[in-house]
Amino acid sequence: MKRSARAVAHPNIALAKYWGKLEGPGNFPAVPSLSVTLAGMRTETTVRFDPALTEDRLLLQGEPATPAAAARMTKLLDRVREEAGFATRAEVISRNDFPTASGLASSASGFAALALASVRAAGLAWDLPTISDLARRSSASAARSIFGGFVTLPAGEPGIDKLPAEPFLPADHWDLVVVVAVATEQAKDVGSTEGMLRTSKTSPLYEGWLKGAPAIYERVRQALLRRDLEALGAAVEQSALAMHGTAMGADPPVVYFRPVTLAALEAVRGLRRNGTLAYATMDAGPHVKVVTEASNLDVVAAAMKEVPGIERLIVARPGPGAEVLEEEG
Repeated sequence: MKRSARAVAHPNIALAKYWGKLEGPGNFPAVPSLSVTLAGMRTETTVRFDPALTEDRLLLQGEPATPAAAARMTKLLDRVREEAGFATRAEVISRNDFPTASGLASSASGFAALALASVRAAGLAWDLPTISDLARRSSASAARSIFGGFVTLPAGEPGIDKLPAEPFLPADHWDLVVVVAVATEQAKDVGSTEGMLRTSKTSPLYEGWLKGAPAIYERVRQALLRRDLEALGAAVEQSALAMHGTAMGADPPVVYFRPVTLAALEAVRGLRRNGTLAYATMDAGPHVKVVTEASNLDVVAAAMKEVPGIERLIVARPGPGAEVLEEEG
């Protein structure tokens, strides 16, 4: 019997970064993180289990998935099939409306949408925390995209088996806006998983990151509760720059910055010098995301448009979690 489901999920940007994993199986993050799920960018994924298929058929952006991506997707599907008690292969069709594999959290929205769609297509009545844990096993940040608004993901601990993300504050808690300055439409050279592994194994700065990241996470958490943009921004920038600095200390260095990244960071500092509260963060890629209040959007967007090398801007706000759009079978 054919069964299918179509789901949508949105990328999230970590305000307090996670970078690095616990040693051993399970894909558990080494430090806690806190993110905001972003409306304005989306992944839509359809999963169809079909007895006529002899192998999984996995399409991303209209093209067959690379061997590495296909292996990660099949592993998630295998977990779902095992729980559902069948071995039926699946066709997966997934599309992003924003650059893929370039540091804009496409793996977060991608695996969140895949997890939700595959669970529902398999007829499993799992709750969202269980689906979040499933997504985390493929991409830790995907656990957060299952939920909307502001979301936390605790650090893993030895001996645990399940670790879902947790809703923290609703999307309407604060009228924040994230202006995404897209530096390139191309995929990055070093994937996040490889970058984290190299950092943890070779960077002399990694131990300092593990010790310092939880305190930055707590500063972000408290600033969000108080709606204190200056305190939030300072902690957000420190988290991002500490993460990138730690990665740059790896051997060989993991460098996601491009000249346009530094130019965009300087533009954000210029905004603050001129009295506009705006703060920058970057994930594992060259793009700069500017966090500010919605009242500052026009000023921030105008400044970022002037940065040489920025290809386009995406304006995103705190948004919803993953949703099922359609189920059949």
